[in-house]
Amino acid sequence: MGREDLAELVETLGADQCRYVGGCVRDALMGHEAHDIDLATRHHPSEVVKILAEAGIRTVPTGLEHGTITAVLDGGPVEVTTLRRDVETDGRRATVAYADAWEDDAARRDFTINALYAHPVTHEISDYFDGLDDLAARRVRFIGDARQRIREDHLRILRYFRFQARFGSEPADEDAIAACRELAATLKGLSRERVGWELQNLLALPDPSATVARMAELGVLRVVLPETGAVQIDRLARLVTAEREAGIEPDAIRRLAALLPPDPALAEQVAARLRLSNAQKKRIVQDAGREDADCENPRALAYRLGTDVARDRLLLCGASVAKLAGWVVPDLPIKGGDVVAAGVGAGPEVARLLRQVEARWIDEGFPDEARTRAIMAEEIAARG
Repeated sequence: MGREDLAELVETLGADQCRYVGGCVRDALMGHEAHDIDLATRHHPSEVVKILAEAGIRTVPTGLEHGTITAVLDGGPVEVTTLRRDVETDGRRATVAYADAWEDDAARRDFTINALYAHPVTHEISDYFDGLDDLAARRVRFIGDARQRIREDHLRILRYFRFQARFGSEPADEDAIAACRELAATLKGLSRERVGWELQNLLALPDPSATVARMAELGVLRVVLPETGAVQIDRLARLVTAEREAGIEPDAIRRLAALLPPDPALAEQVAARLRLSNAQKKRIVQDAGREDADCENPRALAYRLGTDVARDRLLLCGASVAKLAGWVVPDLPIKGGDVVAAGVGAGPEVARLLRQVEARWIDEGFPDEARTRAIMAEEIAARG
């Protein structure tokens, strides 16, 4: 509410023609910092573009087919979306029409705690479905009939569990749980990319382990991640504990690796199916190659695979990561030219000797250049 650029945006659109909505309102009411700012407005998208252009505010048509324009502000982007109502849904996408009433827009949202609107000047909250009571009780509840909400958009099953892990209390809403169990199979029709994105959002939360176990119990997890069994769910819980004790931030890819057997080929298949990025795919495959021997020399592991993967493997194996704290992976102090200068003729023998020196250098705990050169001299002498 204190951002000057937001005040300018609101004044440009007209304070009575727009409302803060959704996550930014929910998070602010809970005392959390709001990152993604969304404005709902009575203006049609073309009017939004025209009004903002006249005020010198740049816009990007990020979701024009759904009525969304992104206003590019100094303090960060703001999504401005025209009030909508659903005309037709098929579980994957919705056909919408523009609306005039805030309540019509609220009725098409997923959960009561996400259907709260705040006047941008008076800060008055508009709550059409008892979302404030649910927020106070930390209750995640679908708006209206839970089954109907899920049939409109199957991804709402995964969204429900994500919000339950972040905000929910126990016992969970019975209608929501029953609907998710009954309609779990509908997740098969979703884009794998959308499923992968929701899974990552869930696994990045401080402690999603109990929620993931609930998803397995209800038959939801086997639809989106059939590779996961009881052993992997237990491993996730242990990993979360290990991260917390070591003071390490949650990481969705590391936790996804915990939910998979230690099988690089299988991990590669899952990464492809969930449309992970190339960097994420490489990392989860490396994590899946973990072995008990990794715990014996953490720094050697970090030298070979990088600190991030080494830390992942140690945590996944239940080993300490203390030896990696503050340690910078060193470079081998000698190069091929040093070997040649020591009298070894250029060719394949140089590379072979370097590998042998490197292996001993790692085994000895990465000694300084003087000791490394001594190792090199010993290897050269041993080879005649």
